[in-house]
Amino acid sequence: MDNLSRRGLLAGAGAMLVAGAVGSPAVARPSSLPPSRRFALDGPGGELFRSKPLADVTVMQSIAFDNVNQRLFTGQLRSKTASNSGDLTLTQLSLAGDVVGHMYLSGFGHAVSIGAEAVGRTTYLWTETDVDTVNARGRQIARFRWQDGATLTKESPGLRSWKPVADGAVFTPSVDQRHGQIGIRHTLSDGFHINVYSLIAARAGDFSRPITSFKQPAMTEGIDFQGWALYGSYVYLWEGEAYTGAPDPALFTSKLWCFDINSGQVVESVRILDGADLVYREAEGVGVHVDRFGRPRLCFGFASGVTGDRRANLFFRNTLV
Repeated sequence: MDNLSRRGLLAGAGAMLVAGAVGSPAVARPSSLPPSRRFALDGPGGELFRSKPLADVTVMQSIAFDNVNQRLFTGQLRSKTASNSGDLTLTQLSLAGDVVGHMYLSGFGHAVSIGAEAVGRTTYLWTETDVDTVNARGRQIARFRWQDGATLTKESPGLRSWKPVADGAVFTPSVDQRHGQIGIRHTLSDGFHINVYSLIAARAGDFSRPITSFKQPAMTEGIDFQGWALYGSYVYLWEGEAYTGAPDPALFTSKLWCFDINSGQVVESVRILDGADLVYREAEGVGVHVDRFGRPRLCFGFASGVTGDRRANLFFRNTLV
């Protein structure tokens, strides 16, 4: 979850400045992404899997797909560590939801969003890092190679980190390898913004020329933000509260939003009723999977289960308009 204002966390993060940080200034730039089709949020879809355990027992926070190698990764807070430690567990899953491997990240952040990038047969992950213990969110962005069983800190060999926006904070990434771009969500003094960069430039550490920059649209007041995904010329935003009572779809707050970057408008927002029978049912994580035949689908997750045994559930929409 990422409703910082609701928890009084934004004040400490939004004003943070780092002397000598390398990144782009907080300057709005015109939208200029090649137009793409978008997912119909109110259209047909399906279920990828449900009630799957991850490598840790906490709530799934985020998902990311390496579409070249058909790998799925999730991020979650590491169990038995302080809530503001920034310690994370990453799990690699098969597309059927079975655990393949795991990593630990020490002092990174909250994992509201993570990204995956294929380089041949190797997967590189993008996450936040350098946790601010005031708000448990990352002050930088990191890129590193997936290493099953490894534990990384921000100083680990082979890990690279950057502060993409010099006067920004609370960074999270979303990788859109199909369109050769990466989005960086961050706070400025007036709220959350997203910059889109060339993926080639970003992995070289060059964040000086965002392709486009825009302020995140307003969503439902008082409802937790639960993830975001960049795909083509659209951003998909995910929100929702945990629901612990007897299932009652009339009370569900899970909602997907589609924002057209080029027009600067929300083009669709839909209350999501998938997984209506799940117990606990907290919206968590959104990402785009492209199968081996090049067919994309927008996947969104729910956490379910009980404390000490949380489970992951993934559903999708696959109609493009």
